[in-house]
Amino acid sequence: MKSDSKEPMHTENGDTPADSPSDARARPTLKTIAYMTGLGVTTISRALKDAPDIGADTKQRVRMIANQIGYQPNRAGVRLRTGKTNVIALVLSIEEELMGFTSQMVFGISETLAGTPYHLVITPHSHNHDPMGPVRYILDTGSADGVILSRIEPDDARVGLLIERNLPFATHGRTDMGISHPFHDYDNESFAYHAVERLVSKGRRRIALLQPPGKLTYSAHIRTGFETGLRDFGALEIPLANVTTETSLDGIRASCETMMRSDHAPDGLISASGSATIALVAGLEAAGRRLGPDVEVVSKQSAEFLNWIRPEIHTVNEDVRHAGRELAKAVIARIGGAKIEDLQSISKPAWSRLSPGG
Repeated sequence: MKSDSKEPMHTENGDTPADSPSDARARPTLKTIAYMTGLGVTTISRALKDAPDIGADTKQRVRMIANQIGYQPNRAGVRLRTGKTNVIALVLSIEEELMGFTSQMVFGISETLAGTPYHLVITPHSHNHDPMGPVRYILDTGSADGVILSRIEPDDARVGLLIERNLPFATHGRTDMGISHPFHDYDNESFAYHAVERLVSKGRRRIALLQPPGKLTYSAHIRTGFETGLRDFGALEIPLANVTTETSLDGIRASCETMMRSDHAPDGLISASGSATIALVAGLEAAGRRLGPDVEVVSKQSAEFLNWIRPEIHTVNEDVRHAGRELAKAVIARIGGAKIEDLQSISKPAWSRLSPGG
């Protein structure tokens, strides 16, 4: 018996043709752009894919019209035709710093993906649960063409699994696994070293460090820079016990207040987290110490906000938006077959323009 229903046909980019009754009036297609530009459907498709044989003016014209009419490729059709999802998955921990990190990372990645066939999908997870879960899900379901990972550990099992399964990826941070892979990192060793140098230049010799959890690779980098700075500039560490940048703000405040009330209080503080610095300052002031005259503070931040509320803080910027752009570029390039050694980069610290003496 012949059915009256019809399966929608798909063009080479996975679109339903404009004369299909299914969704032609609901969603612009390649034929819509072709009608508006006078170009062929194949030319439109290749222009949107950034094909090298299509002129720059044509690509710009096609993309402008596609954006104006709200064109989106039929991702289900694309996957059926090519096996690709056109998805880049950002596996992002919910423990990431809230003050600017998450939004700036997403902005940066989105800026790079704009004008490409790729879409960003955020996969949130908690490191209190199995950190392998999100990566296994992506691999088992084939739900992304590439992955971006954050919170990298020295021996990161997620990296090993992605290499084993041959899925393109890039990491925000480095491993110590002896395996070459795409990454973008921040020079945390240099940050900590020059933070000690700045404090010593202000006459501070007793310095406490609020660092990330020891399981993360960049914690070791910060520790190395800090200890080297103490030796080179003749300063002494005052331990900040039982807290890290991921301790609750109340916990950081209480620990700092206790330390500042002791007989061996520091006269300088270094913080690897902008939001945690707010709690440190609250703790030192609760102990009757003054920010600046009594205790100098150097803090890293992922968005310029500390100096707006406390101008006395010496701030160093980590451009997380730039990191997002670099990570997205690396993943896309790796999908295209670029060499791994060409997809590794490190950003240098920069003193904030609002920082005292910056």
